[in-house]
Amino acid sequence: MAGIYVHVPFCRHKCSYCDFTSFPDKIDYAEAYMACVYKEMKMRGEELKDYTFDTVYFGGGTPSYVPPKLILGAMNQIKKCFRLIKDAEITLELNPGTIGEAKVKTYLQAGVNRFSIGLQTAIDEQLADLGRIHNARDYVYATSLLKGQNFSTDVMLGLKGQTKEDVEKTIELASACGSKHISMYALTVEDGTPIYTDYLNGELPDSDEVADMYEFGRKLLEEKGYHRYEVSNFAQEGFESKHNYNYWQRGEYIGFGVSASSFMRGKRFTNTFDLDEYMKCVISGFYPAVTSEEVNEADAKFEYVMLALRTVRGLSMTAYKETFGRAIGDDFPNALKKTVKYLALDGDWLKIKDEYLYVQNSILVEFMEEDRA
Repeated sequence: MAGIYVHVPFCRHKCSYCDFTSFPDKIDYAEAYMACVYKEMKMRGEELKDYTFDTVYFGGGTPSYVPPKLILGAMNQIKKCFRLIKDAEITLELNPGTIGEAKVKTYLQAGVNRFSIGLQTAIDEQLADLGRIHNARDYVYATSLLKGQNFSTDVMLGLKGQTKEDVEKTIELASACGSKHISMYALTVEDGTPIYTDYLNGELPDSDEVADMYEFGRKLLEEKGYHRYEVSNFAQEGFESKHNYNYWQRGEYIGFGVSASSFMRGKRFTNTFDLDEYMKCVISGFYPAVTSEEVNEADAKFEYVMLALRTVRGLSMTAYKETFGRAIGDDFPNALKKTVKYLALDGDWLKIKDEYLYVQNSILVEFMEEDRA
């Protein structure tokens, strides 16, 4: 099984923290752009005819900002070009400020059966500071339109002036509105984004404060019936994201659209980040990928370990040996020795102990630095 990702790069307003490929001033390009996406799908169809896909994910940008008929068109093209299982998980990201009853109806007609809502925080002042176009009331309205549907909510930590009480209000709102899944992640500040100035001025919570907020939020989510299955992802039983889980299992996926990344047949490739160049390439019948690399065995082993250890379940040592022909202890003896106090063994499964999962990057660096020549 493999996944399909579709990048919809248009949005009404670029958030102060956003480092993704998105264009707040080019919505007029949407129809022409999506026509190119449809063509790119057709171009890939023949070479991927032997694959079966079980997830589709529309990300952005703000997929709910473009006319919904374009999402319907994309799904129709996916079904024409690829083998999609009957009960595939089909996710659409949406902003609460860009949703309405007619749009939801079209999404359901297209087959969307999972929605990912960018709430970030229930505190309106913080939303305004982030440059979000919605408020908490818009989120409540959006969830009312999705009543009975499977939807996830994004919650962000590390915002200016944010407190544990704010985190609690946000989680309480998401839970009360029926969210089946909650992604709770720390704000990542990238150089070149407007919020970077706040970071330089020391106006954002430090890493210890964010870690405290995370632990507070984790406990609250567990109390409310959301189990953690990956460092930033919590779900009610049976509502885990299949699409994201495929990434963490180092599964294959094909990406369509500007800046979309793919991992197929041991090769990683990424489409151009330039909107005009992307469209020109596809219209001319050329693949728009600008980077392409074969993943060597050493990197593949590290990726496998790094991705698996992000999850609560961890890494199956049997599966590792079946994949690479060697035991993990043979490939990473020094890393395992240095991190032994942070790791736990549960039968066949090697995992990071629950209390250390949030700081897993400092543990995984030992595996990255292992000499496997």
